[in-house]
Amino acid sequence: MLSDMSEMETSAETAAETAADSGDGMTLDAMATAPARPRPCPVAASLQVLGERWTLLAIREMGYGVHRFEQITRFTGASRDILADRLRKLEEAGVVERRQYSAHPPRFEYHLTDAGQEARPILLALAQWGAKWAQTPPTRTFAHDCGHGLEIDNVCHHCGDPVTRSSLRVLPERTAR
Repeated sequence: MLSDMSEMETSAETAAETAADSGDGMTLDAMATAPARPRPCPVAASLQVLGERWTLLAIREMGYGVHRFEQITRFTGASRDILADRLRKLEEAGVVERRQYSAHPPRFEYHLTDAGQEARPILLALAQWGAKWAQTPPTRTFAHDCGHGLEIDNVCHHCGDPVTRSSLRVLPERTAR
């Protein structure tokens, strides 16, 4: 019996790897049968840069147009040392850039780079999720220029269809060149 289970697991792993290598990718259900090992992925890589509360709140403030350290500290509630550390890491990752606004004493503003600007949909999606599931009642919501409340939708930019669990495929890992 143990031998049969081992053969079934090996067969499932082989099928998952074959599906991933086919070019069409594998379904999300097939990911559960893939070999159990840490998966390098863009989510994990993104969390290395953005996955901390004070980091996301600092990006939120810069997105609102708040650029000075003292203001970011007050609006986020982060301690000065933690915020300084997070801003330094964001600068190293290319998400923010420092711009000097005073020479004596030297003072800097923090501005989002293109990479930082591209984090906006993440924050909007978190705000939408938080208003629905984490905060009662929600303190802030967003509206679009059209006057309607903002709802973040996940749609394929190519075909316009909704992105659902069943419509996604995980493509094979790209190899370094």
